[in-house]
Amino acid sequence: MIKLIHLSKKYGQHTAIENIHLNVSPGEIFGFIGPNGAGKTTTIQIMAGLLAPSSGNVLLSGISMNSDPVNAKRLVGYIPDRPYIYEKLTGLEYLRFIGDFYQIPFQIFTQKSEQLLKIFSLIDRQHELIESYSHGMKQRLIMISALIHDPPIIIVDEPMVGLDPVAMKLVKKVFKTRSQEGTTIFLSTHTLSLAEQICDRVGIIHKGQLIATGSMDELKSSAKAGTKDLEDIFFQLTLEQNKMDLML
Repeated sequence: MIKLIHLSKKYGQHTAIENIHLNVSPGEIFGFIGPNGAGKTTTIQIMAGLLAPSSGNVLLSGISMNSDPVNAKRLVGYIPDRPYIYEKLTGLEYLRFIGDFYQIPFQIFTQKSEQLLKIFSLIDRQHELIESYSHGMKQRLIMISALIHDPPIIIVDEPMVGLDPVAMKLVKKVFKTRSQEGTTIFLSTHTLSLAEQICDRVGIIHKGQLIATGSMDELKSSAKAGTKDLEDIFFQLTLEQNKMDLML
């Protein structure tokens, strides 16, 4: 469903990511974790078609982001870490704009928007200007806009930023349900407990390179004995990589 093919991105002499090669299966929730500046957001933005790679390619359901970006982007629901929205619109007007962009018929849009606004507890605020929304409400609205066209692929950058515990629980439930229905979810997060709770596999990126991938059991077996959770694995693998870098 998602293929990252030897992705690299350079800014002058700085290499943000280098040779990222990865396959994510249909219906899989894939967690993407790493320290600040490791290359997570760069990778996410390339996958969403917001940034061109220096080399490599992204295939979404076999469609190349390099050669056919319009049709590749139609398959994606993108949830950024910061909600950038037209704040002079009401919540419903913004969703209608997104619905028109994806050419969703009015009757289907009405049904979908009402359903999602109820799920994300925004049904009573749908006619208010977005500028009056809290950060968490804006984030929930962005999530609705990413889901309203039922994309087969969801790409998420830090989904829990600004959400309260109730909303966090809801988002985890929505992602799990969508995954069970066949949606592929690529999730970049700093919240290691979230990745451990809902992800089928996890990839660890460090200094622009993918240093480990696998299920929790696979990552535990590759780590030292006594490793208990993803936090232990993460610190162990990144520390080992730092030591290797110093030796080169």
